[in-house]
Amino acid sequence: MSVKNDRWIRRMALEHKMIEPFVDRQVREGVISYGVSSYGYDMRVADEFRIFTNVNSTTVDPKQFDARSFVEVKSDVCIIPPNSFALGRSVEYFRIPREILTICVGKSTYARCGIIVNVTPFEPEWEGYVTLEISNTTPLPARIYGNEGLCQVIFFESDEPCEVSYKDKKGKYQSQGGIVLPRI
Repeated sequence: MSVKNDRWIRRMALEHKMIEPFVDRQVREGVISYGVSSYGYDMRVADEFRIFTNVNSTTVDPKQFDARSFVEVKSDVCIIPPNSFALGRSVEYFRIPREILTICVGKSTYARCGIIVNVTPFEPEWEGYVTLEISNTTPLPARIYGNEGLCQVIFFESDEPCEVSYKDKKGKYQSQGGIVLPRI
């Protein structure tokens, strides 16, 4: 397995539409950075969020998820309450090649503010907008900026393609078009 660099990411994004829209440089003036980096891609969070709320007194259950657990917000700024959680989606649409697996980690700017980002790996031949899990671990409200960088995707290439890809097994989150809630 090898980590892919900025030249490979640019080529795959431009020739194979692996990332759309694709920013071929690091944008950082006045924003939390996004775009291609030395060995990854800093993904942006869109201006659509779902913030957990207890207003409807529902229970969080991954097998019977109640959409009333969230309040929907569309804004360039999302305020996540103390010790709470929100979902967002990437600005970018990803198409992962068959021999590639990605890992996504939060950006240090947010991590240093107690904001933890979790994203499961993008499996070979997965495609779609990424649903982003954003946790505010602090006792204070936290601000997230839509259309700015939130996390970094690192691309790993296998020595040989996998036998069964996410597309082959008809994964339940294939081609997701927005924030997707838990599915069984």
